Amino acid sequence: MPAPEKLTIDTPEQIALEFPLAGVGSRFLAIAFDTLLQGGAIVALVALGFAVRAVSGFVPPLSGLGMWGIAILLAIGFVIYSGYFAIFEAVWTGQTPGKRLVGLRVIDVSGRPLTVYAAIVRNLLRLVDQLPGMYALGILSILITTRQQRIGDLAAGTVVVHERIDAPVAIPTVARGQQRFGAHRLRPEEIAVVEEFLRRRADLGEWTRRQTARRIAERMKQRIDITSTEDDERLLEQLAADYRSSDSYR
Repeated sequence: MPAPEKLTIDTPEQIALEFPLAGVGSRFLAIAFDTLLQGGAIVALVALGFAVRAVSGFVPPLSGLGMWGIAILLAIGFVIYSGYFAIFEAVWTGQTPGKRLVGLRVIDVSGRPLTVYAAIVRNLLRLVDQLPGMYALGILSILITTRQQRIGDLAAGTVVVHERIDAPVAIPTVARGQQRFGAHRLRPEEIAVVEEFLRRRADLGEWTRRQTARRIAERMKQRIDITSTEDDERLLEQLAADYRSSDSYR
């Protein structure tokens, strides 16, 4: 059975978040770029190691320092090889340079941002995926699982999704005293969803908060015939304020 193209999650705000799942192709492009960066960094360390060795050989008092330098460079190389993905994904909330370039992000299956623990777990198993004969198993796992997860994703409870980036568009303006977006046309239950999000948004991770605001704003824009906005959260704040000042609220 082919895997679905989207992961759908129902939030407490009663909004269905849809995350386009990343397939083998886009993930391969991301990991190819990351592997090039890893390789370039390791080559630079090797060159630096030869330079340190040469300098310590020509200057006898620095011979001991040269051995320490080589040891430190070896430790850095090990971290780059084994910790590159886990460190970047933990610090950049589910992204590496390759994922950022391609527009991918690792998130929890619940839609929450990636935790440090999950980043470590999924990338410890990446080392297993890289063993001879195991890489094909990782690809097969992506192809046959319903959420397009490799073995590390299954263990950590994570998925890789395409991150949607919308180009900013200016917010339409109206004269002072008029209702800015026609919030009076919204139903009370729709405003309740907006206000519930505004109350809870400080508890959400940055990326989940942005995606939730986008989904709510899209639904509200359909109801009041607004086609675009520069800032989804600002739109929701304005809608809540306009509704409270309207006859519908009174």
